[in-house]
Amino acid sequence: MIVVDGSRGEGGGQILRSALALSMVTGEPVRVERVRAGRAKPGLARQHLAAVEAAARCSSGRVRGAELGSTEVELEPGPVTGGTFHLAIGTAGSAPLVLATVLPALALADEPSVLVIEGGTHNPLAPTFEFLRFSFLPLLARMGVEVRLTLERHGFYPAGGGRIRAEITPGTLGALELDALGPLERRVATATVADLPRHVARRELDTLAKKLGLAPEDQVEEVLPHGRGPGNLCRVELRYARASLVFTEHGAKGLPAEQVAARLASQVRRFERAGVAVDEHLADQLLLPMALGGGGRFTTLRPTAHTRSQAEVIAAFLDQRVRTTELGDDRFLVEVGEA
Repeated sequence: MIVVDGSRGEGGGQILRSALALSMVTGEPVRVERVRAGRAKPGLARQHLAAVEAAARCSSGRVRGAELGSTEVELEPGPVTGGTFHLAIGTAGSAPLVLATVLPALALADEPSVLVIEGGTHNPLAPTFEFLRFSFLPLLARMGVEVRLTLERHGFYPAGGGRIRAEITPGTLGALELDALGPLERRVATATVADLPRHVARRELDTLAKKLGLAPEDQVEEVLPHGRGPGNLCRVELRYARASLVFTEHGAKGLPAEQVAARLASQVRRFERAGVAVDEHLADQLLLPMALGGGGRFTTLRPTAHTRSQAEVIAAFLDQRVRTTELGDDRFLVEVGEA
């Protein structure tokens, strides 16, 4: 059994999810100790419990410690087979992060899978649906695995109530080489409001237009008939010849729309100044499929604690290493290959 210290690195749910994912893929039992020890409320929250339960269901595995607040979890995975799975988090916990837990194993299974996951689809501290759909999954397809992701219902924090559907066509993961993105083809800004005044979205788009020089045709305003509590986010998609990057900021009570948009513009400008191919959040998501496939390399911003934690968990399960080389100010090369 492989033992993983959940307090290392960022000390949060990323370590747990990656350990579960790699246990499912390799068939190696895993015990994660000191789960989320780096958080104000250690142990399994509802979102993390849902990930544990999903890993057990999708691998016909046995688990120990699968209860709220548990600080130690064991998974003894069985064979991973395709199928149809309906997973409900029960809160606004991130549906994309639960998907990320089981996707690597189902991507390499013998049969296709369909997952319907209910919970949060747009959370401040998690990948959004659009990030997966337009940024991560096209690169996964380039590596050899097709996933069709559909947003069936928005679920904003803190109300939740959203639903995503993922149709996974398994394949064989190959290498990913992404040192440069090629020419920028278009920038598109989108502001979304649900159960909030329409002017919130307009003010965010006006601010983004001024700070990023966007034309009217590059601005999209979404007003949702939601009815499950307020929600607001704005995002900018950078469409390059070789990949798309998605950047997002979420609105919050008492936070002016102009400030939300200004924060998003700062994200975009930082990325464009660095001249790299992958933002720091996409880097986190790419490491695991690259380690399971043919390896590869990409340039990115300064790696986060999540990225470093991901590299440590990968090394515990696979004969693969993640190497990081600083190329300049806020510019790094990440290489994944045999140890």
